[in-house]
Amino acid sequence: MRTVILCGGKGTRAYPHTTQVPKPLLEVAERPVLEHVMQIYARQGFTSFVLAAGFKIEMIERFAETMPREWDVDVVDTGEDTNTGARIERCRERVGDTFFATYADGLADIALNELAWFHQSHRRRATLTTVPLPSQYGTLGFGGDRRVSSFKEKPVLGDHWINGGFFVFDQAAFDHWAGDDLERDVLPALGDAGLLYAYEHRGFWKSMDTYKDALELTSLVVEGSGPWIRSTTRASS
Repeated sequence: MRTVILCGGKGTRAYPHTTQVPKPLLEVAERPVLEHVMQIYARQGFTSFVLAAGFKIEMIERFAETMPREWDVDVVDTGEDTNTGARIERCRERVGDTFFATYADGLADIALNELAWFHQSHRRRATLTTVPLPSQYGTLGFGGDRRVSSFKEKPVLGDHWINGGFFVFDQAAFDHWAGDDLERDVLPALGDAGLLYAYEHRGFWKSMDTYKDALELTSLVVEGSGPWIRSTTRASS
């Protein structure tokens, strides 16, 4: 199975650090986050990649040339201003009947063989990985008398689930591909058609949306090599 990685956007939320390099090449522990993402797949035996590039594509191409020779890495120019759904569609001729897709900035200790098995088990066209919503704020608890009894710093909200990326698609999903935006158009259309299923991942997951996130992920590596590095074979659902 090939893996399409969305790495063509401008990374505006990480500005000004993305004025000189595309967001996928921002570093986590002295390595581009894109390399961390690719290693999640490679450590589990999936070493064939399609990098859906656009913004500063020449830098993505130079990066791809530094990857291990035994890997199969294609860089596809999907356009600088192309939206996420259209980027994947423009790579459809580079993938087989079933393929992975993911973002270039999401790290997780996800078990990819389990994800692929789950996709095959429901016999539909698309699977997304869903993760519990991590709160960006601390929460507090208090009783009926309003006496504060507890604090939790940025808890994971287990009763709210979000799109964590790490997709599996069949070629037949393109028959129902609607619009250019993966999150706003394509996934809702597949859901409305009854063709989209959710794989629950309860392990580590974090998206590198900002430069602050990059620093936090780097700290995790410094403290203990990073959960996505230590374990990518854990049971996730």
